[in-house]
Amino acid sequence: MQVLKVGPFVYVAHLGTSPMALSILDAADPSAPQLLRQFRHPPNTHRHKVQIAGGILLQNNELPYFAVTDADRPPVTGISVLGLDDPTDPREIAFYPVPGKGVHRMWFTEPPYAHVAAWIPGISQRGYQIVDLSDPAAPRMAGAWWIPGAGPGDPDAWPRFDEREQFTVHGIIPRGDRAYVSCVDAGMAILDIGDIARPRLISRIRWNPPYGGYVHTALPLPGRGLVIVTCEAIKPTCAEDGDKRIWVVDAREERQPVTISTFPRPTPPPDAPWRDYCDRPLRFGPHNVHENRPGSFQSETLIFATYYNAGLRIVDITDPHRPVEAGHFVPPPPPGQEAPQINDVFVDRDGLIYLTDRIRGGLYVVEYTAG
Repeated sequence: MQVLKVGPFVYVAHLGTSPMALSILDAADPSAPQLLRQFRHPPNTHRHKVQIAGGILLQNNELPYFAVTDADRPPVTGISVLGLDDPTDPREIAFYPVPGKGVHRMWFTEPPYAHVAAWIPGISQRGYQIVDLSDPAAPRMAGAWWIPGAGPGDPDAWPRFDEREQFTVHGIIPRGDRAYVSCVDAGMAILDIGDIARPRLISRIRWNPPYGGYVHTALPLPGRGLVIVTCEAIKPTCAEDGDKRIWVVDAREERQPVTISTFPRPTPPPDAPWRDYCDRPLRFGPHNVHENRPGSFQSETLIFATYYNAGLRIVDITDPHRPVEAGHFVPPPPPGQEAPQINDVFVDRDGLIYLTDRIRGGLYVVEYTAG
């Protein structure tokens, strides 16, 4: 599911349909990665995210929404905190329990704070926890925010167009004293986190209706005053899913972010047996982007985005009003699978691209050869 590379080692977290929580590979030779170790998740739990900073590895623990591995065993929900004295053999230091369905995405690049999409006691939907890991053996919640209306007695609940919409926090990317929060069908929110204990809403933008919702990632490009926002394809067909896009948002005036363009829609090659990726089996549409993590490849003009059955698309936003595709990689279907489902992406500082397939395809290492 989620992939990170630290030094020569690649860390791949798995969906709950796999018995594994984490695989560690040696990619010193990127043309032949070697599997070193795997770790299993607890029954009826999945750990499909991994974050690493300051010698600490975090994995989420969440009620699985893809498969129940053992319905008679209660899920384990929270954050596993592991030490990386040996980067190939993480050892648990602490477990931070989280009620309800547990923890989804996490961002942990600058200790001591982890920014976590997690359930909060007394709140009806997943919110945003800031977890203090100053003492990794004793994590604690330092601050929290949730979408107005999820807390009891919230005075100004965000309005909905449809009661079926999901107003829940999906993920957070912080930059300085700002946090860019993906809120699924509630859009993207910009928060002031200068006071960690009291995150404060600055603004919000959303696209659905009429476009498809489910905001997955909000990637700030602070040097340009832009935010790249992906709306995840979650249904098996385009007709069910609606029009899902990757949006370019001008946030120079953060009190009023404005959409200025969208990424070009991937199109199959002329010799493909389908005229549109919507006609290809399995999901088509955006998922995630390379997130410019510290220590990785950094760019505010080249964006690496995954599109499930349309593979990886590399988009040049030198002119943010006219994004253009600069490259793509669409592997053949993995054995036993109707189409690739390219899911997550990490670009190393040397420019090599590490991709995961959501189902059977495993890990791809790709080189971008354009000038």
